[in-house]
Parts: sequence; structure tokens; C-alpha cells
Amino acid sequence: MGITTVQRWVMSVLVVTTIAHLSFGIVAAAFTIEDDRPGAKIGMLVIAAIFGMGAVVAGALIHEKSPVNWFLPLGLIPSLVGAYFLF
Repeated sequence: MGITTVQRWVMSVLVVTTIAHLSFGIVAAAFTIEDDRPGAKIGMLVIAAIFGMGAVVAGALIHEKSPVNWFLPLGLIPSLVGAYFLF
């Protein structure tokens, strides 16, 4: 494996995990919103889904692959888990 390949893998892992942590943090912030504001909770989950899918796209672009691939739904996992526990 060449140095460029290793650098791409390290960078993509760092980028994807950092953005995924941000997505999970936004889901955690949705738990702090009062129960009388369900629209705000849904909005936070949508923002977390956008960040999660952005993480997958960023990882694909680092590897010079198409940003639209079958890994894209994996970015929805934080929001789906949060929605399950919130509602």
C-alpha cells in the first residue's frame, strides 16, 4: 500500500468520525429540548441527518469516488436512533 493510499484512509477516517460525532451531538442536544416543542426536536434530527450524510459524502470525496453511493443511507443512522428514543 502506498503512502498516498494510507494518507487517504487516515484522512477519511478522521473526517468521517469527527462529523459523525457532531451528528450524534446534535441528536443528544435534541434530548434537551422541552416536550412541548416537538418541531424543534424534529428540526434537530433533520440537521443531524444532513451532517451524517455529509460525513459519508466527505469520505467518498476524499477517496475520489462518487458522492452518491450505497453508503449514503448510513448517514441517517444517528437521526433514526435518536428518533426511536425521542418519540
